[in-house]
Amino acid sequence: MVTFNLSYTAPINPSDASPTLTLPQVWAGLQRKVRRAQDFVPIIEECNVLSEEKSQETGNLTVIREVRFAAGKEPNSASGGGLVKETCVHYPPCRVDFEQPDGSNISNIVSEGPDGELFMTYAFEWRYPGVEKGSEEAKKLEERSWKTAKVAVHGSIDTIRRLVKDGEL
Repeated sequence: MVTFNLSYTAPINPSDASPTLTLPQVWAGLQRKVRRAQDFVPIIEECNVLSEEKSQETGNLTVIREVRFAAGKEPNSASGGGLVKETCVHYPPCRVDFEQPDGSNISNIVSEGPDGELFMTYAFEWRYPGVEKGSEEAKKLEERSWKTAKVAVHGSIDTIRRLVKDGEL
């Protein structure tokens, strides 16, 4: 098995972006992404929330959902185009963690820079059972993982901005 740990960060409000997004808007967007993943992630075709539970101890919301990745587009070989159950834990107002059954984890993180600027980082731990470390397949998967990370961050920011423009957030 091979595991790729990688992260990608982008500014949420570059100088040419309009409208300027606030932390509450970005947080609302990430909450929506948990329930409507197909609006944010082009390789997800379907998203169904199975349950929601708020922790009495921490107040964090945990959402169990099933997502269907487009055949041949799934982020790891374990999903195979079928339904994948994910556990999504909210850490307001800056992080949502997505855990998949094979142990793969994705964190969507909003952070603030020294001058108050906002950044979005996605940190990935993608596991590929049955893939040998250092193999040609592993090299191709790592390259694809980096591309996916960049598209995911920019796509989420763009979607949140569009939803704000359309008055949906």
